[in-house]
Amino acid sequence: MRPRVYIDTSVIGGCEDEEFQEYSRRLLKEFQKGTKRAVVSDVTLLELEGAPPPVRQILAELPEGAVDYIGTSQEAFALAREYVREGVLSHNDFTDALHIAIATIERVDVLVSWNFRHIVNLERIRAFNAVNLKRGYPLLEIRSPREVLHEEEV
Repeated sequence: MRPRVYIDTSVIGGCEDEEFQEYSRRLLKEFQKGTKRAVVSDVTLLELEGAPPPVRQILAELPEGAVDYIGTSQEAFALAREYVREGVLSHNDFTDALHIAIATIERVDVLVSWNFRHIVNLERIRAFNAVNLKRGYPLLEIRSPREVLHEEEV
């Protein structure tokens, strides 16, 4: 079974950012080849509306069936509010909390992001997962794109 990988806006935008493009583009190629399946939420799509045209076009370049598009449920909103209530993130960072909550509820294999301040951060990952366990959800793997790429043998 192909791993389901939740990608946030930073991964898509990273395709057009010199610092992150190598690994973001390699991950997108894995979605194109079908070795991994992208999971994209309506939150990500909403954030992309304000992005430059080349960034907004990136998801359209993936083949049909390579992406699962998912909506934000009331359950996800409630879990995101728990992250804020528990002090994992502030209310100002609610969108980041929503990404984590959606990925948790969708039970993806991994959430991938370049957001090292609020998401790919060891202390926060532990705190997100503490809330998840307290609320009866599974642990969520959170990584950067570089960490989830399939390494080709040389």
